[in-house]
Amino acid sequence: MKMLLSQDESPNFAMRNFIIEAGGHMPPHTNIVEHEQYVLSGRALVQIGDETFEANAGDILLIPAGLSHSYKTLGSEAYSFLCLVPNSEDSVVLIK
Repeated sequence: MKMLLSQDESPNFAMRNFIIEAGGHMPPHTNIVEHEQYVLSGRALVQIGDETFEANAGDILLIPAGLSHSYKTLGSEAYSFLCLVPNSEDSVVLIK
């Protein structure tokens, strides 16, 4: 993860760039804050709650607070996305 706009630079939202390398994944987890995401490149199988779909460059995702989500890259390219979150306390809980 690369921080693009931190809480110190932006009063309401933080902007981050996540990159998941080809063959990689982010396990199911929840956050107590919502996420807004814009896919920059690559493809991934994304799970948000009970829905699973393929996300591609140009897609916009909304992940409501408290909803389980995960990512698994598809193909040979890294999956890269911008992620905006409110500047408030967050807690990540991994789902087993």
